[in-house]
Amino acid sequence: MRFARFAFAAALSVAPLAAQGVQPTNDAPNPDTTVKDFFKLPEGRTWGSTSAVDIDKDGKSIWVAERCGQNSCLDRATGKMSDLPTVLKFDPSGKVVKSFGAGLLIFPHGIHVDRDGNVWVTDGQDNAPLPQRGGGGGRGRSDEPGTTAGAGRARAEAPSGPIGPRAGATFGNQVFKFSPDGKVLLTLGKPGGAAAPDYFYQPNDVLVAPNGDIFVSEGHGAGNNRVLKFDKAGKFIKEWGKLGTAPGEFDQPHALAMDSRGRLFVGDRNNNRVQIFDQDGKFIAEWKQFSRPSGVFIDKQDNIYVADSESESVSRNHDGWRRGLRIGSAKDGTVKYFIPDPETRKRPDFSGTSAAEGVAADAQGNVYGAEVGPQRVMKYTRRSGTQ
Repeated sequence: MRFARFAFAAALSVAPLAAQGVQPTNDAPNPDTTVKDFFKLPEGRTWGSTSAVDIDKDGKSIWVAERCGQNSCLDRATGKMSDLPTVLKFDPSGKVVKSFGAGLLIFPHGIHVDRDGNVWVTDGQDNAPLPQRGGGGGRGRSDEPGTTAGAGRARAEAPSGPIGPRAGATFGNQVFKFSPDGKVLLTLGKPGGAAAPDYFYQPNDVLVAPNGDIFVSEGHGAGNNRVLKFDKAGKFIKEWGKLGTAPGEFDQPHALAMDSRGRLFVGDRNNNRVQIFDQDGKFIAEWKQFSRPSGVFIDKQDNIYVADSESESVSRNHDGWRRGLRIGSAKDGTVKYFIPDPETRKRPDFSGTSAAEGVAADAQGNVYGAEVGPQRVMKYTRRSGTQ
């Protein structure tokens, strides 16, 4: 089994208790190599932006949700949705074997495959007319919903009340549960979105616990910064979080993962940290050594994979940290490996998001990165001759 890689003697250790003020973890070894053009789309179709990748319950097939060859499945000039399926299943050879979801998702953002093989996808935008840039736009808005505009901004005061959808929103801002064959089994949230205490506005990611409880993180540069918990039937249980930097507060809770102990890991992106909670929302720890988390994935051996797609580019509140994938232990917080972003700050156009935003790893330890800016999904596999 390739999980022996994590016993690699040259691993870089970073103690979680030293995470406050931790130095950039840019020098961990990279044992992986890139497999180019691994995924094959149907003839005539091109990749759109994607931040959503997960592994099927078989441990080897790969699920991806992509944005219809662009960065949105909605043509805002006409109001029409693309007729392309947004949710794609690839076999271990990179061939599409299943696709569905056409017309249902404007901006597929987060994806999760539960223990029964059902596929959950968040839709992080709505169909309301976009406000004019510089036009005021209302409280809590970013330049465009679902984007990372202002990701490295100076922190503003927390909104005084619930943030909800923009006027005219009738579609989007929901979470969908699909069967493995694409049948819609459950939807969470009001079409178009809703303000707290209702939901959602800019849902980022979704995760289902072993007992069936559902967790959704919400807030993508605007709106409510919180985690919501539902039972397996979709009944609301509780929520926690608000805009801020204290334990249990968030600024873009962008990704969710759960370890074998049932601890919930939240990628608190604009706070440049991973926060760890129990399933009732009790704060356990924060880890900063995995850099700025756009994506978080934990495998069955408690190896943790964290994607940084924004440091020193979209975000300027985390200079000194290189973008890329950091791999380590969810048990003790050690950072063991680093797959660097192929682009560096030496490029004059180093400003947008790149490399992986979403991340997953199959049962053989192959790593997959879903990329927004380059519009592709990359595969990384172990170099020959390395442990």
